[in-house]
Amino acid sequence: MPKRHSLKLPDIELSYLEWKSQTGTEKVPRLLLLHGLADSAVVWNSLGNYLSNRYHIVAPDMRGHGESSKPEIDYTFTRAIADLEALMVHLNWPDAHIVGHSWTGKLAPIWARQNGDRFSSMILVDPIFITKLPAVIKLTLPIVYRKLDCLKCMGPFATLAQAEAAAKQSGEYAGWSEVQQMIFQHQIEQKSDGNWGSKFVIPARNQIFAEVMKVAGLTEDIDIPTLFVQPEKGVNRMDWQMQPYQRYLKNLVIQKVPGNHWCFLTQPDTFNQTVADFLEGAKQ
Repeated sequence: MPKRHSLKLPDIELSYLEWKSQTGTEKVPRLLLLHGLADSAVVWNSLGNYLSNRYHIVAPDMRGHGESSKPEIDYTFTRAIADLEALMVHLNWPDAHIVGHSWTGKLAPIWARQNGDRFSSMILVDPIFITKLPAVIKLTLPIVYRKLDCLKCMGPFATLAQAEAAAKQSGEYAGWSEVQQMIFQHQIEQKSDGNWGSKFVIPARNQIFAEVMKVAGLTEDIDIPTLFVQPEKGVNRMDWQMQPYQRYLKNLVIQKVPGNHWCFLTQPDTFNQTVADFLEGAKQ
């Protein structure tokens, strides 16, 4: 099982989970797992446990999420990448295999453009909004906030039972396995007013969406070995959605898998094996 640590940065405290291989951490490959919007490091529990005997693995709670600090401002890609760079320095990691899901599936290529030497390989799990979005989309955000699956558990809910009922309607918790129940319990909390809601905070939601809209994720060629995990019920089902990845990622493998946007939770066995197979090939 992973151990939780924290890293104090100048403006926030970054919480992260760490799986250490029993064979030690000096010579084993390094794996950095980045969760999506409104999630936290615990969503990687299955993959982390599956690969922990072969990799030194770290999964941070991104700022505004989980157990990490939740400032009122500074949710840009630049700031998030600076957090991750500081974490890599803290871990004494020159590079790693880096996995990004959903929102961090857009962050990862931006980071790779800025500092490709950090990437041994890159795995993008059903990333969202890789292109820059028209400003008019901003007018629809109140509707998006109500309808988007990853935000259904934000609350507020008068009771924990109501929050649990909402979770069961979300694709993230489809199946309601023991692991999914554990993740839900880690990502929900009782607020000071007695209501229940996500540990993900509204300032982070609003500013991350604004940043995702105005910043393009892929603008130049990237030669890093990259796996695109494409769930059959994910958000990237159309050819036009895949075109930017096929255009700019010059060392790209696309792997279709069963499941939805959270295929690592709904179909963990297939997902874990898919990632393991790619990483073995990347190491060679």
